[in-house]
Amino acid sequence: MNFDLSEDRVAIRDMALDFAREKLAPHALEWDETKHFPVDTLREAAALGMGGIYIRDDVGGSGLGRLDAALIFEALATGCPTIAAYISIHNMCAWMIDNFGSDEQRHKWLPDLCTMEKLASYCLTEPGAGSDAAALRTRAERDGDHYVLTGQKQFISGAGNPHDFYVVMARTSDDGARGVSTIVVPGGAEGLSFGANEKKMGWNAQPTRAVIFDKCRVPVANRIGPEGIGFKIAMAGLDGGRLNIAACSLGGAQAALDQAVTYMGERKAFGKTLAEFQALQFKLADMAIDLEAARTFLWRAACALDQKSPDATRLCAMAKKFATDAGFEIANSALQLHGGYGYLADYGLEKIVRDLRVHQILEGTNEIMRMIVARELVGR
Repeated sequence: MNFDLSEDRVAIRDMALDFAREKLAPHALEWDETKHFPVDTLREAAALGMGGIYIRDDVGGSGLGRLDAALIFEALATGCPTIAAYISIHNMCAWMIDNFGSDEQRHKWLPDLCTMEKLASYCLTEPGAGSDAAALRTRAERDGDHYVLTGQKQFISGAGNPHDFYVVMARTSDDGARGVSTIVVPGGAEGLSFGANEKKMGWNAQPTRAVIFDKCRVPVANRIGPEGIGFKIAMAGLDGGRLNIAACSLGGAQAALDQAVTYMGERKAFGKTLAEFQALQFKLADMAIDLEAARTFLWRAACALDQKSPDATRLCAMAKKFATDAGFEIANSALQLHGGYGYLADYGLEKIVRDLRVHQILEGTNEIMRMIVARELVGR
């Protein structure tokens, strides 16, 4: 594996870094405080190709790979992990349609998703089925040429806009994981409603709501692939989603580390700058080492997914666990190095810590990542 990025990849990363610096970072604290979801800014990102990063170009996608996506999401997260993470979720939904949908479905839905004229939300988790996704209870009963959906999804990022798309995993039979199908529900569908915007520790610049189906009628033509492969679609999407959220953790951690280095060069104690104390130098060194190790691991897993390697799922789980743990610890250490100032909202460190904490939970908790790896090791 060549760890030197090509000129094209450097240009892609730099484009995303410029966007993060100019469009995200100046507003990140305000968006967090006011719980503002910056849809116009999302569409500006889409105009640069970030609404359909690994979507085929015949429907407006950028046609890039998973390593390219990892570079983009890390760069975006240096400006705001919350917004970078939502763009990741949107891309995951679009990929499911692009990879498993019919040509008619692709051309019907993906152009608006690639421009982010319409936004997408991923509806898997339920009040009683999070990590145990195969136990989901939302049902889709066949009624002629329609499905009638009944149930509720929980913790759905980006939910609430009646003009958007919801990629829903629903039960079309009682056959366990093999009884789940994937159905695209338009935001304005009859019988679709939303819970209140949840009050959260972090990720305040994107809404999180329950999505409720009360005899919600959706055409059978909105099903992605045949009945019964929804769990396969969901898990395939999560391989890439785990890489993206790991990349977002690294971007937030990089921003926190950079800020800590600057602060330590300016702040004085006992007649010296903090950067002159060897104990604190060692702390910075450990943070940088952990960040680089996690980044290398992430690139390895992204290349495996690009190459459709048989060990891609295991590597994606490993990279997600390793990078999200490392990202949170690096950001938390950066806050500690700022002392009391790190605890103040104006410095932005506490926001990064709050935002990165949820990355250890979503796209499969890090305990589930261990389970995926352990099952492969022991052959179960």
